[in-house]
Amino acid sequence: MTEIRLSPIPAASLIDPQTLMSIRNLELRARTVVEGFWSGIHRSPHHGFSVEFSEYRQYMPDDDPRYLDWRVFARTDRYFIKKFQEETNLRCLLLADQSRSMTFGSLAHSKADYSATLAATLAYFLYLQGDAVGLLTFDQEIREYLPARHRTGHLRQLMFALEKPGGGQRTDLSAPLKRIAEVAHKRGMMVLISDFLAPLERLAPDLAALAASGHDLVVFQILDPAEWTFGFDTPSMFQDAESGRTLFIDPGSARKAYQSKLKSHCAHLRRTCQQLGAAYQRLSTDQPLELALFDFLARRMQHRRTITRSSAHHRPGGASAK
Repeated sequence: MTEIRLSPIPAASLIDPQTLMSIRNLELRARTVVEGFWSGIHRSPHHGFSVEFSEYRQYMPDDDPRYLDWRVFARTDRYFIKKFQEETNLRCLLLADQSRSMTFGSLAHSKADYSATLAATLAYFLYLQGDAVGLLTFDQEIREYLPARHRTGHLRQLMFALEKPGGGQRTDLSAPLKRIAEVAHKRGMMVLISDFLAPLERLAPDLAALAASGHDLVVFQILDPAEWTFGFDTPSMFQDAESGRTLFIDPGSARKAYQSKLKSHCAHLRRTCQQLGAAYQRLSTDQPLELALFDFLARRMQHRRTITRSSAHHRPGGASAK
């Protein structure tokens, strides 16, 4: 496999989300994004490929010399040892918010459509890379849980779970994070996808518990353009999607205070992620999904390098090298 030193994808290669959402089949949507992403990377004049062995890594002084591959040495005049499974493959769990607030959309597609496509894209990409991927969907309760696996039929199960419409009311970010802390005993990557339009008081300690267990955390905040700009013109009745409460609001007089509160809320989320070493990316539902995949791939490469450095100090079976 080829490892890539990433640089920006040409704008002409990006797929407009509204065009993408016109594809009804979720797996086909995901495949379209992934194939377009790789095509864009290959067309970029700045992508800078650097070929490395996908199943080997360079020998380090504290490695056991018994695991040197002398055939590779004969071809390259460099010392390499076979990578072990935990060095080459990733375990990733996608946590997808399916609460009622995700059904909002000022475009032809909702936040739920966009988020499901993002989760499906990441799952498809990981599956192609040979990684184990799982899924947990939630609102105020846990809806679906599929453990991280890489086997025939698992990806189809995952797509089917993502295609189910959300039926919950409010968002409870604490429940899925606590559930994952209970069941995810092997360290891996946790990807949380939500609009995060919910109280954040419990988020920091719940994410911290996962980080303390060695999990790499990735957070995608999904917002509709109208939620960010509050681009409504006339006084109207607005309904809270989760509580059902209705309010009469004059957008002209409320816009400044609303935007200030939303920016403060998002800044709080970003700070929380930064403090815990979690990757944070805010996405608008009119942004091409290749941008999210681009950042995710960079994080995955960083995670693999970290695991490789850690594993370099251990022999097979977990015994420390002397």
